[in-house]
Amino acid sequence: MGIQKNRLRTAVVGALAAVALAACSPSGQGAAQDNAATPATGDHASKTVTLVYVEWASCTAATHVVQAVLEQQGYKVKALSVSGAAMYSAIANGDADATVCAWLPSTHANYYARTKDKLDNLGPNMTGTKIGLVVPDYVSIDSIDQLAANADKFQDRIVGIDPGAGEMGITQKAIEAYKLPLKLVDGSGATMTAALKSAIDNHQWIVVTGWTPHWMWARWKLKYLSDPKGVFGGAEDIDTLARKGLKQDMPGAWRVLDGFHWSPEEMQQVMAEDQKQGADAAADAHDWVKAHPQKVAGWVSDTP
Repeated sequence: MGIQKNRLRTAVVGALAAVALAACSPSGQGAAQDNAATPATGDHASKTVTLVYVEWASCTAATHVVQAVLEQQGYKVKALSVSGAAMYSAIANGDADATVCAWLPSTHANYYARTKDKLDNLGPNMTGTKIGLVVPDYVSIDSIDQLAANADKFQDRIVGIDPGAGEMGITQKAIEAYKLPLKLVDGSGATMTAALKSAIDNHQWIVVTGWTPHWMWARWKLKYLSDPKGVFGGAEDIDTLARKGLKQDMPGAWRVLDGFHWSPEEMQQVMAEDQKQGADAAADAHDWVKAHPQKVAGWVSDTP
């Protein structure tokens, strides 16, 4: 495990190298030390905040919204897409500053258990989220325990997302708990929704790993399969996590992160824009922030 952990950290540090160089002092120290060395004078021009996130539609929307707000406050911001494991490792090791993409207590339970003593949890930025197995509403079964008898209609597979996602591990546990003769196929959020669209266009049966909030609920009529064994858990929160010392190093950035909170409906507004042809996620987030000044004011109050 020690070798594996060192390799993971090496990979994360390598991925963050370009980001860190943008924020480095001439001494070449890491992002956390450079930011700590910058006096908290209210002039944020020399401070860089590094945000990490998993490239899910929800995480992309939230990260870019926070990026837009921090940039309004005068910070330089780098947003870096990484795997779930690397996201937690980067913050715990001080290689990144924060994430607004921690799905707890179930989806990211394993990552959080390994790192929680090395990071600060600022609490939920959204409540009432959910994960589970999702099918089009025309599919005539309603429960996970009905999948086994209908495996052939689903081409003997569950269409998943990136293999490192916490939801994939939970889905594998569901396959075992319900003794399902279906294979979990990994991919990405984009490949999952592409497969879902193709199946719906052809009125075929399909089951995917899904979550709320997500733009797919606004586009198609879908339903969660009930989970009698409770493998997927209940409602979840999305928490904001920060590296140790961020509050002291950059109190203004920390207050924005601590104050950030919004609803699934607000997130879906941003995600819907991101799905339009030719959309730019960062630009969509900036537009949303400009259109909601009162909401944003609550996040940045008392920020130096």
